[in-house]
Amino acid sequence: MKFIADLHIHSRYSRATSPELTLENLWRWGQFKGIAVIGTGDCIHPAWLKDIEAKLEPAEAGFLRLGPLFEKALRPEIPVLCRADVRFVLSTEISCIYKKNGKIRKVHCVVILSSLAAARAFQHRLEAIGNIRSDGRPILGLDARDLLAIALECDPQVLFIPAHIWTPWFSVLGARSGFDSIKECFGDLTRHIFAVETGLSSDPLMNWRLKQLDDFILVSNSDAHSASKLGREANMFDTEFSYAGMYRALADTLDKGFVGTIEFFPEEGKYHAAGHRDCGMRLTPAESQHNTLCPVCGKEVTEGVLSRVAMLADRVAGAKGSRARPYHSLIPLAEIIAEVRGVGVQSAQVARVYMELIEKLGPELPILMTVSLKDIAIAGGDMLAEAVRRVRAGKVSVTPGYDGEYGVIKIFDVAERGLISKG
Repeated sequence: MKFIADLHIHSRYSRATSPELTLENLWRWGQFKGIAVIGTGDCIHPAWLKDIEAKLEPAEAGFLRLGPLFEKALRPEIPVLCRADVRFVLSTEISCIYKKNGKIRKVHCVVILSSLAAARAFQHRLEAIGNIRSDGRPILGLDARDLLAIALECDPQVLFIPAHIWTPWFSVLGARSGFDSIKECFGDLTRHIFAVETGLSSDPLMNWRLKQLDDFILVSNSDAHSASKLGREANMFDTEFSYAGMYRALADTLDKGFVGTIEFFPEEGKYHAAGHRDCGMRLTPAESQHNTLCPVCGKEVTEGVLSRVAMLADRVAGAKGSRARPYHSLIPLAEIIAEVRGVGVQSAQVARVYMELIEKLGPELPILMTVSLKDIAIAGGDMLAEAVRRVRAGKVSVTPGYDGEYGVIKIFDVAERGLISKG
């Protein structure tokens, strides 16, 4: 069965997240987007796990579904063409901050568990180590290798995925607090890691430059802090619709059930380039390689993912390993609508047009990837259809993000907008 999964998100119990991040809203937005499997996020947070146990019930092996009474109440809110089954899988992100080999390490990991019993066991083990109640993404003074060991003890079928592996401050290969290899971090347990998460600021093409990553499937997830961000990056499967099916697709090197990923254009990610946001300075990899100080104020710049990849790369761009999969670089539909209409992405007009489009055409991700341009033009106008065509072809202009500032992506220039709207 073909399906899309977004396995790394957060709940309203994580810091800097929307209070509307509820299981009901995730269920709704999963259908708006065309996502069949959603990570619960934060599944070891006591209050969120209580919500999960109250509102979800067992479905296919290892999957959970919203209870029928909740579904019945919410179903009328879902456009007919978007209505589909949505399943949840138990997941959480853990922040490990610890000292190893003389350096402070800050490594984030996504942990996906196969059962509620495993989630409860994992929760019990980690509560004995640190505070898991103040933040849905808890910070623990625990070696990431030891976190993996605990996860395996609680669930031998755990999917343990190093998160957004290039982020400068909080990742396994991050320039500021990571390692130079996955094995250096996880040592003898590296064989239990089957996938790594590329993060918003890198894409598979960049990661393929490292031979050390050939053994891993490259996954992508939204890391959503609000329900509307669901699916901005995601994974495509064609396998048995169950936890075991997903596990095999990632763990078995001969299995072809993992089809590929849906990606941000990596330049839009907020750590793609090196730079210093306070001074508005963005540096190229060549510039940051020879000068790690801001040319304006003299403070140290934040190294970008692009330059960090270049530092560790051991082959030219374009080469790929045996586990490489295709990917699609997309711009979220709301951002495309905002550019076409010339309004802010948070405007009421964008929200209205978004709902009109999914009512006429079905979920967002198929609109962006497979719905015919003719049908898009009929439903949303010629400029929208041309915008989607350009995104599919990768014909966009991006000012790279840096030092925590998202990149700016453009599809049209001013002159083109005028010509297309008149044409």
